[in-house]
Amino acid sequence: MHPLRELTLEDLRRRTSVKWREYDPDVLPLWVAEMDVRLAEPIARAVNAAVAEGDTGYPHGTAYAEAFVAFASQRWSWTVDPGRTSLVADVMTGIVEAIRLVSSPGDPVVVNPPVYPPFFGYVEHAGRNVVEAPLGDHGRLDLDALEAAFIRAGSEGRPVTYLLCNPQNPTAVVHTAEELGGVAALAQTYAVRVVVDEIHAPLVAEGFVPYLTVPGAANAFSLVSATKAWNLAGMKAALLVAGEDAAADLARLPEIVGHGPSHFGDLAHTTAFREGGDWLDALHADLADNRKLLADLLAEHLPAARWGEGPGTFLAWIDCRDLGLGDDPAEAFLERGRVAVNSGLPFHNGAGHVRLNFGTTPDVLTEAVERMGRVV
Repeated sequence: MHPLRELTLEDLRRRTSVKWREYDPDVLPLWVAEMDVRLAEPIARAVNAAVAEGDTGYPHGTAYAEAFVAFASQRWSWTVDPGRTSLVADVMTGIVEAIRLVSSPGDPVVVNPPVYPPFFGYVEHAGRNVVEAPLGDHGRLDLDALEAAFIRAGSEGRPVTYLLCNPQNPTAVVHTAEELGGVAALAQTYAVRVVVDEIHAPLVAEGFVPYLTVPGAANAFSLVSATKAWNLAGMKAALLVAGEDAAADLARLPEIVGHGPSHFGDLAHTTAFREGGDWLDALHADLADNRKLLADLLAEHLPAARWGEGPGTFLAWIDCRDLGLGDDPAEAFLERGRVAVNSGLPFHNGAGHVRLNFGTTPDVLTEAVERMGRVV
């Protein structure tokens, strides 16, 4: 089984999702976080059976939570109480709802740029104010910068929330138990509530540490989903998980929030966590091969580019500042190379960088980096 080697470019060109329709047909799209894979067979079987039965109503029950509980226990030795979970439409919706539970409009929310751009937009849409604590060397958490941001954010006496990305998007860094323990200690010292986006967690083959397993993190929230690891962006659903000391806050979550996910989303994500393990393991192997391939291609065609080779996602955060392409090299790669990658600018602290999605076939990845090399 090789999920990333099953489709041809012709197959992919027939897709109608944003990744393959946003740009002209001659552009190779290595941008938005969709993978170029077929749906895992157990998920396809479950969804197709529901369609055949006309089972297209509203979601019901706690199957998603139960499936995730078993997955988290097996993969990460994380014991999750299904009673401290709530179904939400997607991870970003859940993040906003968690922030609303522990803060009020006008309160500060700390983030670590470069980070997923919707962190800024969703926080601002919720009426909160973003405070930045930039990442340190090699895209890792800088606890000194984080402490300074906590102090700055709380200087007017308002409650502070910290929105953490674990693993980090776009750098693909997998935070260590020591780093996360440092976060929890700071959060306790400064009375900061932590909300964690762990949507990419299942993509980490080994070494992932759920934030809620760290001592001192019991009053935090985690958002989890099968979206990224099983390529289910078109079937939205996620879980909001509360630490033991956050259960009372979760109990205040409006019942209406659980109306967001679709029945197909609930079904697909439940099946992914319950039956998608073999497919996920095969994906891990293919992603490891593509990381090695990307490193070799960059060395050959863009030797002045720098990449940390983070193992946390299928996304590569590439430093292109020595390529002579200015603050937005993605523009040059698109216009002159016909390759679409994400500009680093919307991630904040990302000038001169691009985010490249290597969750594609080896042939597409090879052709894309060769084109990028010809631009330089």
